[in-house]
Amino acid sequence: MYIGRVFGNVVATIKNPLFDGRKLLLVERLRPDTGNADAKYDIAVDLVQAGPGDTVLVLDEGNSARQLLGKEPNGAIRAVIVGVVDDIDLPGLAA
Repeated sequence: MYIGRVFGNVVATIKNPLFDGRKLLLVERLRPDTGNADAKYDIAVDLVQAGPGDTVLVLDEGNSARQLLGKEPNGAIRAVIVGVVDDIDLPGLAA
């Protein structure tokens, strides 16, 4: 699990049926010590109606992500956005 920032939408006209009706977002990981982008990213299924610019909590463990969606155990889902971060109380890091 990590904190990230949504920086884009992913649009796919042909995709795995597990993604039907789900919004896909591009999320950059944030370094916990500085809050800056870490040059790593995930495409995550949005469960909380996040959007570009939002700071979010991402669950990036495939099996746990699939359990949250209630989908087949071998589905093509690795990361899901499970929360929008309002505030982070850590010196030197602002949401």
